[in-house]
Amino acid sequence: MILRNVEGAEKTHTGRMKQIDRLRSLGLFDARVPRYTSYPTAPVFSPEVGAAEQARALAALNPGEPVSVYLHIPFCERLCWFCACRTQGTQTLSPVESYIGTLEQELALLRDTLPAGLRMGRMHWGGGTPTILPPALIHRLARAVRAVFPETDDWEFSVEIDPTMVDRAKIAALAEEGMTRASIGIQDFDPKVQQAIGRIQPFDITRRCVEDLRAAGIVSLNADLVYGLPHQDIVRLDDTVTKVLELVPDRVALFGYAHVPWVSKRQKLIDETALPRELERYALATHAADRFVAAGQVPIGIDHFARPGDGLQRAAATGHLRRNFQGYTDDTCPTLIGLGASSISRLPAGYVQNAAATAAYIQRIEAGKLAGARGHVMTPDDLLRARAIEMLMCDFRLDRAALRETFGAAAETLDPVVAEVAAHFGDFVALSESGLRITAAGRPLTRIIASAFDAHVPEGMRYSQAS
Repeated sequence: MILRNVEGAEKTHTGRMKQIDRLRSLGLFDARVPRYTSYPTAPVFSPEVGAAEQARALAALNPGEPVSVYLHIPFCERLCWFCACRTQGTQTLSPVESYIGTLEQELALLRDTLPAGLRMGRMHWGGGTPTILPPALIHRLARAVRAVFPETDDWEFSVEIDPTMVDRAKIAALAEEGMTRASIGIQDFDPKVQQAIGRIQPFDITRRCVEDLRAAGIVSLNADLVYGLPHQDIVRLDDTVTKVLELVPDRVALFGYAHVPWVSKRQKLIDETALPRELERYALATHAADRFVAAGQVPIGIDHFARPGDGLQRAAATGHLRRNFQGYTDDTCPTLIGLGASSISRLPAGYVQNAAATAAYIQRIEAGKLAGARGHVMTPDDLLRARAIEMLMCDFRLDRAALRETFGAAAETLDPVVAEVAAHFGDFVALSESGLRITAAGRPLTRIIASAFDAHVPEGMRYSQAS
């Protein structure tokens, strides 16, 4: 019996290593491809598309279709070294309060541009650290938004929460303004890992934050984790997952750390020699995913998990899962309006990004102009490829009939790409009359497969690694 168990374990190990070798040969450990939270991706955006196109697209919106609203708060009291978001440090509230005034000016410009009767189906505050705002500024900003965007009856309001930068008074203010979902930044609970990424956040503080949120009536909690951080190993990450499961989140996002010091200079503070190597990184992602599934979470897309019955799980089960700049979402609003420095609007005609630097954004708004500084106007081919890529990222399949129903005969222009993918990726994909399906074994390659449909990869652009 012992001998058979050993032989079985050896065969399992050998099979796993062969599988990993095949994934390696297809680029999993060295390919650098977009995360496809949009298509085309932001590096493709051009300064030729700016505020004028932004104003025309906003004015032409259908007031009968609710929109999503995203507000970017770029300020942090501490700048986490791993983060590649557009943020800036501050030790006082003076620049924060001034920035809220600029957001109010931007909202006034939007009010004069948007069609009458437009309503808001979703709102998300991201950063930076939205919870750097004291209660008075939380109320002021939320009410300024609603004065321009009245909410729908099924409106949802989510906020990114830093447990070290929130208290009961702030939570009470957010709850009073209608927050329905809190997205809690965790990354990793191990002290050595936290020290290495410049983010000290004890578990007790996070647990207290979760208790306060639930006591305030917040009905949905997300937890954001990162694998591939310096000094992470299976034991440390396993302990973090155990602690996260104690918090009973409704959703979990398990992102791979994107080490891009050429984009985010603060990442140069991270010791590259302490980063997990390729196989270690893959093992971390696989182990954490297995733990969440074993605990009853349903895998969603390539890096999310949700409790059965959660809106994200229902969207995935019914084919309504979508992808935006926050990752996977059950948001069905066709338009996303971004406010604040660097925020991106997804409009029917394409994308427009506000000026990225806070000072440049403020300058444009104070001049009485919308802040759009770069963007992309979608062609019919862009729309087709965007939907194909979203299908692969969300559903692991490309549905030929659905594409043909929306895009007509133009959908057939993707057939050569489908054939190339089927030939190159072998049994990691399945080709049939209905379309292309990524098999369970091939799902680690999803971003690479999606990139085959990308007609806009800029020459020399360095994205994060695929694994």
